[in-house]
Amino acid sequence: MDTISGRGVADALKGADVVVDVTNKVIFEPEPILDFFTTSTRTLLKAGREAGVRHHVVLSIVGVDRLSHPGYLEAKAAQERLVAESGTPFTIVRATQFFENLTAMGAGMAQDDVIVPPTADLQPVAAADVAAALVDVATSAPLDGVVEVAGPERAAFARFIGSALAARGDERPLKPDAGAGYFGVPIVRDSLVPLGVARIGRTTFDDWSATQSS
Repeated sequence: MDTISGRGVADALKGADVVVDVTNKVIFEPEPILDFFTTSTRTLLKAGREAGVRHHVVLSIVGVDRLSHPGYLEAKAAQERLVAESGTPFTIVRATQFFENLTAMGAGMAQDDVIVPPTADLQPVAAADVAAALVDVATSAPLDGVVEVAGPERAAFARFIGSALAARGDERPLKPDAGAGYFGVPIVRDSLVPLGVARIGRTTFDDWSATQSS
């Protein structure tokens, strides 16, 4: 199915009780990414209403409600608003950054021969643990609210980024910078970590790293 054109969506949702929306597009230009998330979400919500869907679950990002910046994060915030205001019972699942994305994140922080991460904290999580949380949420009653999911360890960017890059043979030095942003978004120490109660994944970063090198 195509959630942008709408082709095949109504047929796909026939008989569905729950929609779990993990659609994504990795672009950062403000207008295209906003258009993608709002169009796709409206398509799924409309088809869900017509199919009698009783629970709309959407995957989002921890901190998206606290960071105001044109681009990807603003588009995800707009997606959340559409879901919350749709009238369909819903649950928003906000996750921290995935272990699986740390290498790409680190590479994107390169400045010449140095990696320049923010001094802010991360609490990354295994994608499998997020998937398990989504399954649990989808098979439970709608909360009409937010669930946050994070990994078991909180530490500075450098702790995770440095280890992830080194495991791939990238030995470039790290130079943490308090002024460095997150893909151009200004952040402070706790911008990307849960501030309250969160579901904590079972997989530690070191355990996950061991499986990647084995």
